[in-house]
Amino acid sequence: MGNEASDGTADGGNPRAEHARRGPGRRSAWSIFRHSPYYPATVVVLIISAGAGLFAGSYTYAFANPTPHRIPTAVVARDHGTPKQRAFVAGMEKALGASLRLHHYPTYPRALRAVDEQSVFAILRPRGRAVELDVSGASGASVAQLLSEAGPKVGRAIGVPVLVRDVNPLQRGDPRGLAIFYISLAAVIIGFIGAIQLSVNARTLVPAERIAFTIAYALLGGFSIAAIVDWGLGALDLPFAESWAILALTMFTSGMVFSMFNVFFGRWALIPTWGLMVLLGNPSSGGAVSWPLLPSLLGLIGRWLPPGASVNAQHTAVYFSEYQHAFPFLVLAGWALLGCAVFWTWRHRHPGGRETSVRLPER
Repeated sequence: MGNEASDGTADGGNPRAEHARRGPGRRSAWSIFRHSPYYPATVVVLIISAGAGLFAGSYTYAFANPTPHRIPTAVVARDHGTPKQRAFVAGMEKALGASLRLHHYPTYPRALRAVDEQSVFAILRPRGRAVELDVSGASGASVAQLLSEAGPKVGRAIGVPVLVRDVNPLQRGDPRGLAIFYISLAAVIIGFIGAIQLSVNARTLVPAERIAFTIAYALLGGFSIAAIVDWGLGALDLPFAESWAILALTMFTSGMVFSMFNVFFGRWALIPTWGLMVLLGNPSSGGAVSWPLLPSLLGLIGRWLPPGASVNAQHTAVYFSEYQHAFPFLVLAGWALLGCAVFWTWRHRHPGGRETSVRLPER
């Protein structure tokens, strides 16, 4: 009796102490599982399984069966073109199952400039009894290949000779036009992996230091990518300083996108980062498949996301340097500023940092 009384007094009638004394045997199976190491492991298994399917599905949806929708095409002719041109256009639209969005130019140099400005992907003009179809491999290898294959077939069907030539061919080291997509993809993925590693292995960095180190690895990483692809492999002849700047800005933007999600989602920040940058951003970037062949929604939003902006800026820098435009840089800078602003505003939620010790005054 004395022992029982002393036990009750020690607990003070506290129900939590009584529950703890009884042990976990009375807890539900879900509660036991929820607080076991198997719960987070199971969550990871389910997330990885779903992510694998979504990853394969997003890339298959975008790349497996590229279908043309509207292909901007220049027509060198007055009024509405010659009967041969009109018959050829109608035949191409029927063969492609899509429409050629025609832009009429009075002279060939004007049409060629539109190609360089990336307003159109091809040029149609009369050449005696034939029709000339000028494609631009540098504007989009997949679109150029599609038009080059369909043009002669349509010409034979309507009895009009079709002359096909590539007025802006790809560089010899990149015959399929995929190198720009690959270097942009590397910058995007390594960009947020770097931020993850800072979060895991340099947790004591305060927010300002973390931003500074993100800038540091972005600059060095961008230089490394450009140097290996250009100087090391010779796959692309890059305008080095501009390409380096684009890659560095891409890596920094990607890192700050992860940091932005990190203050809200903590250790699960990789999920929204992967979804935005890889599942959605990379397939819609236009790097592997040109935007006229992408599903309409992807072609529309891709240029507003960091991967698409990076591909756009890099592609113009390499092949159309005289016609570089501000839009992709504004998109990258906008995402970078958004990431920095959110990260800095909610820096108190940053899962890391270090406490400053308070020095007491000497007596």
